[in-house]
Amino acid sequence: MAALLALVLAASGVHGVVTRGPTSPVCRIGKPCTEPAAGAVLVFARNGRIAARVRAGAGGRYTVRLGPGFYAVRVSPPQRIGDLTPREVRVRAGLNRRVDFKIDTGIR
Repeated sequence: MAALLALVLAASGVHGVVTRGPTSPVCRIGKPCTEPAAGAVLVFARNGRIAARVRAGAGGRYTVRLGPGFYAVRVSPPQRIGDLTPREVRVRAGLNRRVDFKIDTGIR
């Protein structure tokens, strides 16, 4: 029973892509206005404690294993302007689901 529980918890988590944008004050047709946020650090916290940190790799891709529950998510270091969405994720036991994050650069 304990081995099964350990297997289920190990499979739990989220993965996806982190993007940032807008990347310029004016978005133009045919030119992307967002880009992968390679190197961005996502911090996952539960009950006020940091549960995990993960750095987005090439193409902004990330993967993190987490136990089941709700997690607050932020970017480290914190953004001076702009925001991260979503700010919370739910992890279900035995599932590794895709959650894409967007970092708003605040450029307008």
